[in-house]
Amino acid sequence: MIQLQHISKWFNQGGRPNFILKDINLSIGEGEFVSIMGPSGSGKSTLLHIIGMIDQPNEGSYNFMGQDVFKLKEKQRTQLHKSHIGFVFQAYHLIDELTVYENIETPLLYQDVKGTERKAMVADMLDKFNIVGKKDLFPSQLSGGQQQLVGIARALIAKPKLLLADEPTGNLNSKQGEEIMELFTQINKEGVTIIQVTHSEKNAEYGSRIINLLDGRIEKTAVPV
Repeated sequence: MIQLQHISKWFNQGGRPNFILKDINLSIGEGEFVSIMGPSGSGKSTLLHIIGMIDQPNEGSYNFMGQDVFKLKEKQRTQLHKSHIGFVFQAYHLIDELTVYENIETPLLYQDVKGTERKAMVADMLDKFNIVGKKDLFPSQLSGGQQQLVGIARALIAKPKLLLADEPTGNLNSKQGEEIMELFTQINKEGVTIIQVTHSEKNAEYGSRIINLLDGRIEKTAVPV
């Protein structure tokens, strides 16, 4: 599903390259649940953003579902991202002025899904995440855990093949965090490939593979016991 070859990302500092990622080679198969760990500044989020087509490296190649991502025109790349990738952030990134219902519906508006179909898809998500009673509330009226549930529902509404999560439980208490990770496990069982960036060893172990980054390089890969 995902093949990264010789991915490097740097910025110039005093005329010399300062590497954020250095020679990353990584393959991820469909249906995997991969956790990326590493200290702050190791390049975890940058790697996730490159996989999510939000950022581009200085060199290297990226093949996603048989397509050479960096050879696509920007419009094609945006379409590929919208059709197949959902993103969950630590800071939720919900739109304050929109209700829970409207936040979840947003990705479908960009995909020109018809009104009746949108209604059914949002209703299905509200039901799946047990937030039907919250549909007319605004993000500020929700707890952190509820906001993250809405963020995940929004990421999954367009039925992506790949879910990317950047510190998805970073702002939650341990019980809420556990619930989100159990939810991810369920989503993964339903066939969605998941890549999460996390500082938490406990959360990382929900994955089928743990990739450790250090100073922009893959230090080691492990399978949770």
